[in-house]
Amino acid sequence: MNNYEILSKANIAPQVTRFEIYVPKIARKRQAGQFVIIRTWEGGERIPLTIADANPEKGTITLISQSVGKTTFELANMQVGQCLKDIAGPLGTPTHIEKLGTVICIGGGVGTAPLYPITQAMKKAGNHIITILGARSKDLFILEKEMRNVSDEMIIATDDGSYGEKGFVTTALQKLIDDGRQINQVIAIGPTIMMKMVSLLTKNYNIPTVVSLNT
Repeated sequence: MNNYEILSKANIAPQVTRFEIYVPKIARKRQAGQFVIIRTWEGGERIPLTIADANPEKGTITLISQSVGKTTFELANMQVGQCLKDIAGPLGTPTHIEKLGTVICIGGGVGTAPLYPITQAMKKAGNHIITILGARSKDLFILEKEMRNVSDEMIIATDDGSYGEKGFVTTALQKLIDDGRQINQVIAIGPTIMMKMVSLLTKNYNIPTVVSLNT
């Protein structure tokens, strides 16, 4: 196998593609919350992508890309067996992981991709994980099975009611608070407005909250 070779590729939602890429050094070193910067070809732009998962034994990392611009469309058109030009990483400060008690992990749309490795690490640290996943409609969810595997409880919410509970992730979070559940930390990654509304809600109850401020 060549470095940066695409070993598998799958479309997991409209305009969202998952890649498994052979990069042994990064697979061994990466920690939850870190990312890589990739180039698809020599003259291509550099784009950052969160490391959604890694398999040190196989020497692979998992990247999830939403096709929204020139380079992400180029990436989505690459095939198994092709190699990326280069991958730099792992980069960024790893997410602080510790045993806190009950941690609520909230993912919105493709925000579930960077949320997954953090949830995985929080579960491994011994926390009770309650996951809330939200999207506009059923077809926009990604990594639901993977998130279920690292969660003790799972709540699904859709804007249109096509899957799970009808409503926003903040509705589900408010219900947990109203039920008197012990919440030691909230981690929310997704659209900016979603993270803002989660933060405003948890601020009212002094619940420590972490969101992603990456543009």
